[in-house]
Amino acid sequence: MTAPEQPIVFFTDLDGTLLDHETYSYAAASQALELLHEHSIPLVIASSKTAAEIAPLREALGFGHCPAIVENGAGILEPGIAQTDGEKTYQRLLAAIDQIDTSLRNEFRGFSQFSVEEIANTTSLTLEAAEKAKARQFSEPGLWRGSRNALTRFKQCLSDQGITAQQGGRFISLSFGGNKADRMREIARRYENETSAFTVALGDSLNDINMLRSADLGFIVANPRGAPIQPLDEEKQRKIIRTTLPGPSGWNNAVIDVLKRLKQGDAGEG
Repeated sequence: MTAPEQPIVFFTDLDGTLLDHETYSYAAASQALELLHEHSIPLVIASSKTAAEIAPLREALGFGHCPAIVENGAGILEPGIAQTDGEKTYQRLLAAIDQIDTSLRNEFRGFSQFSVEEIANTTSLTLEAAEKAKARQFSEPGLWRGSRNALTRFKQCLSDQGITAQQGGRFISLSFGGNKADRMREIARRYENETSAFTVALGDSLNDINMLRSADLGFIVANPRGAPIQPLDEEKQRKIIRTTLPGPSGWNNAVIDVLKRLKQGDAGEG
């Protein structure tokens, strides 16, 4: 249960959550977005997308004054700026990946090996959007083409190089660490006053689970096209709730429900 003066911060994944998985539209979430603005509640984007992708969307949503979590938590895009400075980190990451045994390395094809056109075809993005998706600063998403056993060995080799692998809706994302949950906790502290911030997280894919579990209240947004999230222990306590509707429609209903509960003083209750 939140106290009336307790700050609340929403954290949201994008593709398949706030954005429709196919059209990338957030139109179905308009009502909830308007309510967040009306009550001056921060909305922090937490996505695998790059700063180049997130910055214009953050402005369009009207939350340019909020930080954003980029590239699956590998970096933070601060308020009011359009780009991060992580080019050296990205080049160091690619060099470390290339140190892995060739038989395993060749089974992983990352964005650095994709043309803009290939990214557009794989993701259904426009060429302009695909170019922004390729502008990596902290992480290397890609597709795995080998066996599960080979993937296990690949991840171990990555770990030996200090690299973590996170499975998203479409891609495996490699980075030197940091995830959405780490960044959520870091950013939530910025909004503390006399009390800690009440955090609400929404996501639809495997790489959102840690964030959902770390939040005071989490929502698994239905995504019939994505890899299913198996039942979580937190669902028994209603600390994590599944939406019935998919994508931005489910997101819209979840956010409105939370705001109603906050008004009634029972946001933390099932």
